[in-house]
Amino acid sequence: MAVRSMTGFARTEVETAAGSFVWELRAVNGKGLDVRFRLPQGMEHLEADLKRRLSAVITRGNLQANLQWRREGGAPSLVVNEEMLSRLLAMSGKLVAEGHAAPPTADGLLAIKGLIDIAEESLDETGAKARDAAVVAGFEDALARLEEVRREEGAALAKVLSARLGEISELAEKADRDPARTTEAIRRRLQEQVEALIGASEDLDPARLHQEAAILAAKADIREEIDRLRAHLAATGTLLADGGVIGRRLDFLSQEFHRESNTICSKSNAASLTAIGLDLKVVVDQFREQVQNIE
Repeated sequence: MAVRSMTGFARTEVETAAGSFVWELRAVNGKGLDVRFRLPQGMEHLEADLKRRLSAVITRGNLQANLQWRREGGAPSLVVNEEMLSRLLAMSGKLVAEGHAAPPTADGLLAIKGLIDIAEESLDETGAKARDAAVVAGFEDALARLEEVRREEGAALAKVLSARLGEISELAEKADRDPARTTEAIRRRLQEQVEALIGASEDLDPARLHQEAAILAAKADIREEIDRLRAHLAATGTLLADGGVIGRRLDFLSQEFHRESNTICSKSNAASLTAIGLDLKVVVDQFREQVQNIE
């Protein structure tokens, strides 16, 4: 399966006897799946089916699906719901008289859903069904194009992430080979520190100092961190190779990379190793930033 990005755009247009319909789908990053439809008045009944079709293909991201209806024969006929308007005016008049509201404005009344409807004079039941079928087909076409864009961007992101993984691996191996980690280097530094402390005070117990120094040396060892980095690198490489919906798992692994790089810096007992740890943190942050785009 391919790695997919959560971002993309697609546009399709279909022609029907009722006019032309233009679908525009926009997708951006999201922790879950959040879909919002903007449908022309009178076509809201299609939303549930369209959401079902979309959720069968896309699992994560914030998506906006906009449908524009360009009717044949110019502007559509509008019908005012006279009964609803009368009731609204009566209610607002009472509220105004009691001092609870300001007089209603035309733009305020026009914004009330259901007050103005679009007349469907030219379509019978058969025509309406044909129109709806064409709209759904156009949506599926737009959805397929959106998925193609998301796959293409996902493939590009996978290459970027693989490059970052390579850098993380190189830095982990560089930390493992750092001369400051050798037993001789650690022994020499500890001996110098112990001798300095003994020379500064005659009350210090040399044997106890050597014991404490050995304990500190054990705590400063980064072998476990490097081993975990290697394990996380292998797991991440497998995820990228397998593809599919891997964004959340990659995000978890990027957090683990961050944890290990922080620990290497905190355990470092040499400037060279600290520099490697800081470089590692920079690359891990770059990796984690790109992971946020993966479905």
